[in-house]
Amino acid sequence: MPHSFFHRRGTAAIFAILCIALATTVRAQKTSGPSPVPLLPLIPPPSDTPYPGTISLLVDVSNVTGRVLNVHEMIPVKGHDITLLYPEWLPGTHSPSNPVGELAGLAIIANGKHIHWLRDRVNMHAFHLEVPQGATALEIDFQFLAPMDPKRGRISSKFADVTWNSVLLYPAGYFSRDIKFEPALRLPESWKFACALDVKSQDGNLVRFKETSLNTLVDSPLYAGVNFKRLDLSTGPDNLVYLDVFADKPADLEITPEQLQYHKNLVIEAQKLFNSHHYDHYDFLFSVSDTVGGKGLEHHQSSEDGLRANYFTDWAAGVPGRALLAHEYAHSWNGKFRRPADLWTPNFNVPMRNDLLWVYEGLTDYYGNVLTARSGMRTPEQARDVFAQIAASFEISPGRTWRSLEDTTNQPIISSHFTAPETWPSWQRSFDYYPESDLIWLDADTKIRELSSGKKSLDDFAKLFFGTENGSYITITYSLDDLVKALETVQPYDWAEFFRTRVHEVNPNVPENGFTQGGYRLVYNDNEPEWQKKADSSRGVSFATSLGFSIKAEAGSDSHGSLDYVWWDSVAFKAGITPDMQLQAVNDQKYTAAGLREAVLAAEKSKDPIKLLFKRGDEFVSVPLDYHGGMRYPHLERTETTPNWLDAILASAK
Repeated sequence: MPHSFFHRRGTAAIFAILCIALATTVRAQKTSGPSPVPLLPLIPPPSDTPYPGTISLLVDVSNVTGRVLNVHEMIPVKGHDITLLYPEWLPGTHSPSNPVGELAGLAIIANGKHIHWLRDRVNMHAFHLEVPQGATALEIDFQFLAPMDPKRGRISSKFADVTWNSVLLYPAGYFSRDIKFEPALRLPESWKFACALDVKSQDGNLVRFKETSLNTLVDSPLYAGVNFKRLDLSTGPDNLVYLDVFADKPADLEITPEQLQYHKNLVIEAQKLFNSHHYDHYDFLFSVSDTVGGKGLEHHQSSEDGLRANYFTDWAAGVPGRALLAHEYAHSWNGKFRRPADLWTPNFNVPMRNDLLWVYEGLTDYYGNVLTARSGMRTPEQARDVFAQIAASFEISPGRTWRSLEDTTNQPIISSHFTAPETWPSWQRSFDYYPESDLIWLDADTKIRELSSGKKSLDDFAKLFFGTENGSYITITYSLDDLVKALETVQPYDWAEFFRTRVHEVNPNVPENGFTQGGYRLVYNDNEPEWQKKADSSRGVSFATSLGFSIKAEAGSDSHGSLDYVWWDSVAFKAGITPDMQLQAVNDQKYTAAGLREAVLAAEKSKDPIKLLFKRGDEFVSVPLDYHGGMRYPHLERTETTPNWLDAILASAK
């Protein structure tokens, strides 16, 4: 027993000595390896102190043919090292979305000599430079090279959307509200412009704006173009609102008195809803164009909006996109004046966090649809159909079985790193915090009305939460706790649990309580809504709720048959149909959208499969679809046993 004890101790000691020797050898090997690469100067964190001096900025937009914006900046300095930032994280996009790769020709001069700059090796939006002793200003020149495809870059021979974040550099180390700019713009000859910034002077095509903060500058884009009309939507001198319309052709600017009244009603209804405003004047910067792509981006005193050229001239075709202006306008209250705390950042290069986008965007989307109905821009039936389509889209999208709505708020950041479109969005989920939140907030609205016997509604919450401090421009942030507390003030209820089960947890059940509490239920039939028959064909054709796929529009024609989406676990999916296919023929006849509808309707009365012929690359694929369920257009059907809260929500405010 003693012998074996000492034997074990001796063995352990020898083993310990060997371990120490081995560790020493490993350390010696490590110290003889590569040394760490020296770090570049650190980027100064933002501090809430004023930047000394005012930055002058001149942007020359005259070369619209080349899609080149020439930039000249003068930044006052005091002879020390400086880091310049190109804005990266942009409000409204909720992501690092400013394309620094489109900045070119960067040249910096101080004391008449070119200064060497060095891009940060980690942050591609940061540029380090040494300022010579005695230098008082940096002269900076560069070009912003907008994409040649105007639908991506939104600059054409007749129109330009100038976003200031694309055409400036600013010093690191300061809050963006503490950096002052004097911006100026040189336009092509005879062009008109609209912008929320206050004009200081105009000499021909050179426009100078009053001094403003970097915060306000980036939040005040400019539209300019050849064909322009300004429409006054103001409710009075204390609430100035304008619709600044830019078009491909003068004829596209023509608006009927009835259409003008709808847009005036939108401003009236928003004021009734929020009982306040937070701007000196508000400008809808609105392009109606088939040359530049559509857009929707919110700002505090304006919004960037873009729809098809026929917005006014073919009013009946625009029902699907008609909530755009209402959505962006509502953001002046929710998103700009009041903002989730994690989405407020001290400058444009500090990352955002998006966990409350289901409020920032989702509640705004809900009120965008509601205000569109209240203003008359959609009829009540059209508004109900839109809600029905939202619910139907989730009933056929099983991604809700594995991914929570809260997780989809990360999608702007995910998409900024993975630019290819989702192959199976109904399974992967995408920006669902927009449409699914419509259903959740409708649920909350009808629940408040139900519990209060119609005495209270979500509108009372909107006034309480967003309608404070009329006339103030200072952003007030909010948290989930703030939201829950305000709702409980309006109507006592376990709102924390309400949102936990609908937002934070994985919940495969589509939130349709808003329909049932509001006096309706979701149904499907073969009756295509009249407004949908007249809808703009540029949106393509959907057979999502029946066959399980949609078809792209091709140059204004439906004859090409390229698939847009295929829904996961749908009839098409199970038959092996994939989004990279082109539909060539239906029941041995060349594909047309009308012919496919006829085949789906005929199959309801037949046991024969629908014969589809697809092309995938150079291969032709024949697919028989054993489907007999009809078109299944979604609608909301009235249930007389429940109070009709939904129609009350959509009605004009009293």
